[in-house]
Amino acid sequence: MKKKHTLLLAIAPVIIALGVVAMLLGIPRKAKHYSQNQLELASISLAYNVFKGQSIKTQAMDHGYVPFFGSSELARLDFTHPSVLAAKYHRPYRPFLLGRAGTQSLAQYFEMQDMLPQLHHRKAIVIVSPQWFTKHGQLSPAFKIFYSPLATTSWLLKAKPSPTDQYAAKRLLAMHSQANKGVMGSAVRRMATGHSITGSQRQYLQFRSKMLHNEDQLFAQLKIINKLPRLHKQERRLPATYNRAQLFRLANRIGKRSTDNNRLGIDKQLYKKRLSHGRIKHMRNRQIHYDYLHSPEYSDLELLLSTFKQQGTDVMFVIPPVNGKWARYTGLPMKMMAQNTKKIKQQLQSQGFDQIVDLSRDGNKPYFMQDTIHLGWQGWLTLDQRVKPFLEQRQTRPKLHLNNYYFSKTWQNKVVK
Repeated sequence: MKKKHTLLLAIAPVIIALGVVAMLLGIPRKAKHYSQNQLELASISLAYNVFKGQSIKTQAMDHGYVPFFGSSELARLDFTHPSVLAAKYHRPYRPFLLGRAGTQSLAQYFEMQDMLPQLHHRKAIVIVSPQWFTKHGQLSPAFKIFYSPLATTSWLLKAKPSPTDQYAAKRLLAMHSQANKGVMGSAVRRMATGHSITGSQRQYLQFRSKMLHNEDQLFAQLKIINKLPRLHKQERRLPATYNRAQLFRLANRIGKRSTDNNRLGIDKQLYKKRLSHGRIKHMRNRQIHYDYLHSPEYSDLELLLSTFKQQGTDVMFVIPPVNGKWARYTGLPMKMMAQNTKKIKQQLQSQGFDQIVDLSRDGNKPYFMQDTIHLGWQGWLTLDQRVKPFLEQRQTRPKLHLNNYYFSKTWQNKVVK
């Protein structure tokens, strides 16, 4: 009896603490208001909790920010980066960067599910990297990093046993994330087999959603690194007034200076860190057998298209190039790369998505790339010539018509010649 009493005294504080936390997270909260400075911080932070959360990014998009969906290229915050140009020249839009190394179509699709009203009849930019289209597509370890219980709960509460949601559920299960476990896992498995979630599952998910929203509001600003000094430093490198010719000359001059220790047009700091002292020799002809033509990523991309169609989002898709000198050195098959671009464009255009910036043939232009696969000084400026008018001017709304064929393995493995 004494032992039981001692044990009870030991665990009582833990039980009370858990109860207090549950009570705090379960109490309905008034939507938090973020300052303009907080929104600007979040917009360039690329923080995991911002990507996986809802409150701060949705409020930003209600205040003039435009989602730029992508991956590792978004982190290159130099003077020609979209966020720097928009801030320096006081444009009517500001990019909100969503994605970093490891985010592909599947992670982006689920991340979108708790910000659908902010996509409704609005604009977005999507950078589609050729490197996503590998044999395996989205890798499970990377997906787990970006997995959001909040977004997944939002998706399940709206999902129907449609071909789109069935495919999304099957891909979610294949990632072996936390979504496979417990009540949520049971609900996802029902959706994957073409069944709606049960009433009890819906009740649980509604309660869980309230707790996750409260948690998001409490912790949305944690771990946000202040990159504003870096942004302002890059702004100071730009001319006081926007001048296209002057900007391209500046980009050419800085690009030349920044790549003067190698013949591949790679930023010298990156080259020194990863490829100098003979290490580059190991990369000669290493990419001869790369294949971006057979991949589940094509069907994952279709998930994004289904969301944009459903919400009436006006989207501009960007297909970046690879560094031409690097491709020749590593033996990357350029015929295959051209087929990858053609396949992506066919999937987009056949369904009415005609706003495409195809930069795939520009990888040989001087200072267009900053390294092997990321846009550089000239590249960002070239893209800006298309992005700026797209976001600032009224666009004719496209007529979209989706085809479930793009969810099939037949399409995933089809070679478009």
